[in-house]
Amino acid sequence: MNDLAPLLTPEGRALLDEVRDTDPAHELAVATRLRRDHPAELVSAALGQARLRQRAVAKFGAEDAARMFFTPNGVEQSTRRSVAAYRAERLRAAGVGSVADLCCGIGGDAIALARAGIRVLAVDRDPQAAAAARANAEALGLAGLIEVREADVTEVDTSGYDAVFVDPARRSSKRGRIFDPEAYSPPLSWAVRAALGASRAAALKIAPGIPHEAVPAEAEAEWISDGGDVKEAVLWFGTAPGTIRATLLPGPHTLVSRGLPDPEVRPVGRYLYEPDGAVVRSHLVAEVAETLDGGLIDPTIAYVTTDTLTPTPYATAYEITDRLPFNVKKLKALLREREVGVLTVKKRGSAVEPEELRRKALPKPHGTASVTVFLTRVAGAPTMLLGHPVR
Repeated sequence: MNDLAPLLTPEGRALLDEVRDTDPAHELAVATRLRRDHPAELVSAALGQARLRQRAVAKFGAEDAARMFFTPNGVEQSTRRSVAAYRAERLRAAGVGSVADLCCGIGGDAIALARAGIRVLAVDRDPQAAAAARANAEALGLAGLIEVREADVTEVDTSGYDAVFVDPARRSSKRGRIFDPEAYSPPLSWAVRAALGASRAAALKIAPGIPHEAVPAEAEAEWISDGGDVKEAVLWFGTAPGTIRATLLPGPHTLVSRGLPDPEVRPVGRYLYEPDGAVVRSHLVAEVAETLDGGLIDPTIAYVTTDTLTPTPYATAYEITDRLPFNVKKLKALLREREVGVLTVKKRGSAVEPEELRRKALPKPHGTASVTVFLTRVAGAPTMLLGHPVR
């Protein structure tokens, strides 16, 4: 799909409605039928857009995805709606009334900002992305709040806006995912300068794996997860410099660093807590351990153990039933004895792949019982902990 224009015509829109629920397995038959009455290029574009819309439901919800326009990269790289809405609300609460959204892609963040009542200048140098962003603003009734501009973001004057939001490209067609922040497009250093020039606030979306030492002193760093999956890190400017926080969606539930020392190491207790990925990425395991009155099972492993059950949104609790040295044969025999049919394998500090252990330890289900196995280290020794989540 190189041009959205044909899909925006009455014929294109009608064709999009017709192919909306097409099963990919039946695409060839549908395409053959439709090409009798429509240009082949338009049919291919409509079917391609239908596939993208189906993929986009997970990020944007069925209602929005069915009306929006996407590019392949836009579906992959756009922000999940819940995360974009959370960020937009933070900016609104900070008194921001207008935002320059730089590297806007298909407009996912611009849509969330506009729905929060914020006026948006959405900029992207990719003509396909800019066209999709413009079409999406119109499709969702937000064109009055979103101005889309096809331009190089480094050449855009943002002085007339309260805040700047930058989502630099972190993937390359040649190299795939980019880990060096200075290899982002535009580089992180440029984005920071743009953020520092904002009159009220700024937010920079970055990869969650960014080293803490790369966080500028002027920034607040926030790691965000949604439904247990870490989605991104955000550098905030004009908020609370030096603050580190983890935010879990839905909620939101936010944990802020108190600069605690590493938790003590203690023997494995009755319960094992697996901190949310945003907590781990933000280095706030100590804060969670303190709220649980717990300790670590190993100084290098982010599992917290206690003998008491304490509800927390920041970690999943498991009741531990067995502790074994790493031994596949012993595990296999134990699973057979307990008639286990469902085996969940988690790991931290182990080189063994979960699928490999699952295949070897449970080649054939023996019953209906379920067990979770943690491949980890306890006091430096490779260990298997068996248990089940606490409901």
